[in-house]
This record gives sequence, structure tokens and C-alpha cells, in this order.
Amino acid sequence: MKLAYWIVAGLLALFYVYSGGLKMVRSREQLRPMMAWVDSTPMRAVRAIGALEVLGALGLVLPPLTGIAPWLALVAAIGFVALQIGATRLHLRRGERQVALNGVLLGVSAVVVALATTWL
Repeated sequence: MKLAYWIVAGLLALFYVYSGGLKMVRSREQLRPMMAWVDSTPMRAVRAIGALEVLGALGLVLPPLTGIAPWLALVAAIGFVALQIGATRLHLRRGERQVALNGVLLGVSAVVVALATTWL
């Protein structure tokens, strides 16, 4: 189960480091083609979401890797589940029906939660 956790959590962490990093450094104009929701969201909130994504990604990997507070990995995974529920609701409220990526990320995050609970 630990190997499965590392594979799935590692891939999820890579995605969120990339996605969060983009939100933290790119301008609204650069983000708009990928993320239409940035038009109706203050850039401080976009940057904060990006920072949370990067911190959550680190939370999936560093605590179990170092053995220091490994329960934080479970907290990070639960946070990603909550993030994707909120993101899906935001997209649907905006009338955007393309939420497949959010569904996949929600499912992968739920799998990480399940895997993290088996060995923590």
C-alpha cells in the first residue's frame, strides 16, 4: 500500500506544484486561456489558491518522507478533496460544464485519502 500511495500521491503532488506554481507567478492575462475563472476572482485569491496548492503538494510528500507528523499527508489529501469540490461548484455556478478534470482530481485525491489512512 505504501508503494501505491507514493505513486498516486507523487503524481497528484506534481500536478499541484505545477498548477499552483502557475497561479502564483503568472499574470491574469497569462492564466485566462487555461483558467477562465480568474476573470471573476481577485488576483490575491488566485495567488492564495496557488500557494495552498503548492503547500498541499508538499504536505503529501514531505511528512511521510521525513517521518515528521505523517498525519499531515492525510490532512493535505482531504484538503485537495475539499478544493476540488469547491472548484467544481464554482465552475458549475459559472455555467461551465467542462468539469472532467475536477472530477478526476477529486477521485485521485479521494484515493490518496484512502491510501493514507491504511498506513498512517
